[in-house]
Amino acid sequence: MTPTELVVPPARTCPWPPAPPRPAARVRSWLAARAARRVRRRGLDLATLRVLPRAATLPLRRSGVDPAPELAAMAARGPVHRLDLPFDVTVHLVTGAAEARAVLADRDRFSNDVRHLFSGEGPVTGDDVGGLGFTDPPQHTRLRRLVAPEFTRARLARLAPAVAATVERQLDVLEAAGSPADLARHVSSPVPLLTIADLLGIDGPGEHVLARLGARRFDATRGPAGSFGAVSAQRRLLAEEVAAQRRSPGEGLIGRIIRTEGDGISDDELAGLADGLVTGGYETTASMISLGTLVLLRDPAAAALVREGTPDDVSRVVEELLRTLAVVSVAFPRFAREAMDLAGTPVAAGDVVVVSLAAAGRDPAWAGADPDLLDPERVTRGGHLAFGSGIHRCVGAELARLELTTVLPALFRRFPDLALAVPPERLAFRRLSFVHGVEALPVTLGRAR
Repeated sequence: MTPTELVVPPARTCPWPPAPPRPAARVRSWLAARAARRVRRRGLDLATLRVLPRAATLPLRRSGVDPAPELAAMAARGPVHRLDLPFDVTVHLVTGAAEARAVLADRDRFSNDVRHLFSGEGPVTGDDVGGLGFTDPPQHTRLRRLVAPEFTRARLARLAPAVAATVERQLDVLEAAGSPADLARHVSSPVPLLTIADLLGIDGPGEHVLARLGARRFDATRGPAGSFGAVSAQRRLLAEEVAAQRRSPGEGLIGRIIRTEGDGISDDELAGLADGLVTGGYETTASMISLGTLVLLRDPAAAALVREGTPDDVSRVVEELLRTLAVVSVAFPRFAREAMDLAGTPVAAGDVVVVSLAAAGRDPAWAGADPDLLDPERVTRGGHLAFGSGIHRCVGAELARLELTTVLPALFRRFPDLALAVPPERLAFRRLSFVHGVEALPVTLGRAR
């Protein structure tokens, strides 16, 4: 199978339909109330929670590429907010950048282990949820040590030629599709999927299954139950891949870890690691390519800088795209280990603290003037939080940067007349997703260089 044969199927039967109608508010309210009653009777079990109350969806809602106006208004009132939820769980939403960074960096007073919110009786149990994002030290430290060296800038430099070749092949596929063509289907999704699959040593049918599961695991429209169901399915697929490579280790990262660690790492642990890398390295980057392209199509000056500028120019644009888009809307939830005061808000032991990466990235106290604008000359203290921070900062951050700084210049240089093929209001953005994105990005290519 060659990379050009991987064409990710469209998410819907129509390549670029208008956004689907939202469910009636009273129906959703009824469903949320019903879920709340069940939680009060049986306790909270994320595996069976199929609808989220509206307050819980606030950090996931968007207006196009921007955070929802309600979230922006909340952030303007202060850095920490208690969400009004019907469950017997207290949730605090952090929107301020300084407070977000402090929470994300505090490994002592917060836990990332979410398994206590699974009863063990549903289709998904706590054993199905793992990987670095939901694991605390010292287990997290041991597992991250196995993969972190593969994602340093120096180590990733050897991947640059392969990434560039994959990008060029997928641009060939895009050009062959003609105008209009779906950039998301032909470029945004295949490039990061092929890259992470090659890095892990996964090929053949596994790539196509990962492509189908990618967006489903972040879809919150069916509540945590739907999302974690896709998580469980992906873990099973990767567990099968690990078992096969245990018998015959491949040349990718999975095979190298097996040869190095042997029985020192279990199949379940390795599948969890691979799952985390696929989660962080595929759908997030795919969304960044599509939404980043959309933003550049609306900003000719920034597009020209990407097309004609130096590598440093491209990097500055990419960093601003990461900050303003923050496609990962919220960081992994944190659970307070002890009572504390968080920017004047009392937090009790056991409370959930959720960091809005989308709101934090646009905090004017940190990003400076006009934080909603894309400004490649902007300088923020300590960089943005699009990749998180602290020990749970995305291990694949440098890989994502490599892909973005490769694909965006190549795209705009190959197709200098690239344009959106439909009115912006017809784009179907994901309605409620932990990773924001667009279902399809139809473009006209113009004359290729």
